[in-house]
Amino acid sequence: MEERTRAYLRGRFRDHYRRTEITLPPEANEREWGFIPWTESPGTTMVRHRSLLELGDIEEFLVRKRPQHVYFSAGRYRDPGAGSMTEKEWRSSDLVFDLDADHLPSVTLGEDSYADMLGKCKDALMRLLEFLEDDFAFEDIEIVFSGGRGYHVHVRDENVAHLDREHRREIVDYVRGIGLDFEKLIETETVAGLGRKTPTERRTLRVDGGWGSRIHEHFMAFIEDLLEMDDEDALERLQAFDGIGEGKAEATLSAARNNREGLEAGNVTVHTAIAQLAERFAATAVERDNAPIDEPVTTDTNRLIRLPGSLHGGSALTTQRIAPEDLEAFDPLVDAVPETFTGHEVAVDVERGGEVELAGDIFTVREGDQSLPEYVAMFLMARGRAEKEKE
Repeated sequence: MEERTRAYLRGRFRDHYRRTEITLPPEANEREWGFIPWTESPGTTMVRHRSLLELGDIEEFLVRKRPQHVYFSAGRYRDPGAGSMTEKEWRSSDLVFDLDADHLPSVTLGEDSYADMLGKCKDALMRLLEFLEDDFAFEDIEIVFSGGRGYHVHVRDENVAHLDREHRREIVDYVRGIGLDFEKLIETETVAGLGRKTPTERRTLRVDGGWGSRIHEHFMAFIEDLLEMDDEDALERLQAFDGIGEGKAEATLSAARNNREGLEAGNVTVHTAIAQLAERFAATAVERDNAPIDEPVTTDTNRLIRLPGSLHGGSALTTQRIAPEDLEAFDPLVDAVPETFTGHEVAVDVERGGEVELAGDIFTVREGDQSLPEYVAMFLMARGRAEKEKE
């Protein structure tokens, strides 16, 4: 990036911060702060181990320093400005989740557009929130568009604030479906056998929530499709599974036809063949329903995370809080475009053209000197795809 481009970005970031109000995270004085300035070096230079007291008023700091990126810590400390983590004396931490489109298995880098990547990341976000709200019943949740390729979720429930890395790892494993044990989702109940002296055991998949419900949903969708087929097609479909031959396929189909009501209630153990088939859908549920979070972020009690309301130096978009009721309609490529950069054009020299989707429009940008809406030019310059044209 050339100096005149850096200077332009610095100046426009400052103009944006002059008209922006920043809402600080809770206990902001107990958190470590850091930022990355606009520098000439090819790498990034993180300035960290700062307390809010050292930075001063955050809005004045942003106008004065107009940094490329701004961060605060998930952790709270006795002395957040100390130079080492030991000296800081950790007290508690938010439980933070990071979803990055670059790391999603559903994203094909080089093929998916930026908009496609963010759309898939939002789908993953919705799955994550289902875990946090339904499975864990967390209540104090803040949702943030990162300004770049994904979303952050901050959980600030008191009962998770003091969890260490190992316990946070257990939460990660749960939402990722790592080590999911189908047998542990089965409830066993002793019942009196009709006309028998010896009690029997009834084994039922728990379907009232959690992974059991997810497995059951995929399993029953398969059963519904199976029962709509004629016998020949149904048997062929069953034998497509490894380990299911003709005899086991016939037994499975018969058990499915004769126990449909019980299967809908979660009684997937009515027959050995059905139980074995149902267990196969645990892997399906994990593959399709897990939340593909960036695992080290959640387990790190000292993590630095982007400040909501600040600008992302790699996109010139806003790192933006999203109210839960606004999430469904939220479009990051519209709602996170700073108003400061709208309403006029600037001249840039585009080094790498292509389509850019922002503010509800799709721009086909050619290479070379041209005038573009400033928010498009800012995006391209921040991404290293354009330089500010000489005046």
